[in-house]
Amino acid sequence: MPAATTTLASSLLNQVLRAAPYTPPGNVYLALFTVAPTASGGGTEVVGGSYARAPLTFNTSTDGTTSNANLVQITGMPAVTVVGLGVMSATTGTVASTMLFYGTLLTPKTTNSGDTFTCQVSSLNIALS
Repeated sequence: MPAATTTLASSLLNQVLRAAPYTPPGNVYLALFTVAPTASGGGTEVVGGSYARAPLTFNTSTDGTTSNANLVQITGMPAVTVVGLGVMSATTGTVASTMLFYGTLLTPKTTNSGDTFTCQVSSLNIALS
């Protein structure tokens, strides 16, 4: 289950407890990693092939939990082993400055050149607790 980055956690705490404004991104995107990111960002994002971050939409949160509402398919993957993911605030950019949530796959997924990486509806669960 993905966790909030320290950047996002600090922004949310400051907004709720200190009334410091936080502007959420208008859209979020799924990024895949060959070296898992951490709470402070980092990791190594997939490059090559025609890989690009994919748009994500989420269901309404209940009990502090939500999941992806859309089927995500990233086509044209290079030959890599995906070990982690990130929910990003931009389609491209510096990973540490745009990563909102991060996590590792339960089972790493090896792709061949040209494969499609699929994230089924409701398979990406995020909770704040």
